[in-house]
Amino acid sequence: MKKSINTDKLYPVLSIITIIFLWQIIVDLNNIPKYILPSPKGIALALKDDFHLIITHTKVTLYESFVGFIFSIILAFLLTILMDSFTIIKKSFYPLLVISQTIPTIAIAPIFIIWFGFGTLPKIIMVIMACFFPIVISLVDGLEKIDNDYLRLFKTMNASKLQTFYHLKLPYAIVHLLSGIKIAATYMIMTAVVSEWLGGESGIGVYMVRAKNAYALDKVFASILVIMVVSILTIYIIDFLGNKLIHWKTKKKGV
Repeated sequence: MKKSINTDKLYPVLSIITIIFLWQIIVDLNNIPKYILPSPKGIALALKDDFHLIITHTKVTLYESFVGFIFSIILAFLLTILMDSFTIIKKSFYPLLVISQTIPTIAIAPIFIIWFGFGTLPKIIMVIMACFFPIVISLVDGLEKIDNDYLRLFKTMNASKLQTFYHLKLPYAIVHLLSGIKIAATYMIMTAVVSEWLGGESGIGVYMVRAKNAYALDKVFASILVIMVVSILTIYIIDFLGNKLIHWKTKKKGV
């Protein structure tokens, strides 16, 4: 089993190293200008030279992303409870949630900038809109898959709606909730960056636009690398905490 796990990790690492190696050779042999395609070495140097500035802008993007992400989890949780408790709310709001996902970010972000300015607020709102949907859908889906026999058992025990939700529905749907949170985590930084592209004062998206306008593609690629690393770390942390939570739940139940 350990051999299989090590091999699974080794293959993608070797693939990445091979791609970087071939990329460097192609750029060097063809003398491709860095404003067309920078080499991995050039990207590393750009990241080193502009590291402080990139990190400063990244902090702004992370603030927008995580504030929006946390609010989306809270709002999704509250709305799901209401939808689960009152059928009329579910029938009223569920179709609207689906329709909201047909609105492209690139179209609505400039409107929010007009309404709320060039600060962090419109970016936070965009992150909430992007992350809210997958969390709600996953949690609602998890609640709908609960066995009716369990629900009838709780009814015969005269359990309240709150007790049924806390002791039965939420533990049963926790896996679906974590799946939705992981999906939302892949959206949050990307959404914040796209919103910054369309207008902003600071953030890694703003930095990328300025670097692109100056034809400094090595800096653009360096900022993309930072976004990738931060996104992967975020998903890994959420996955790690999720596995710990699921393990704790099963251990508590004596499974």
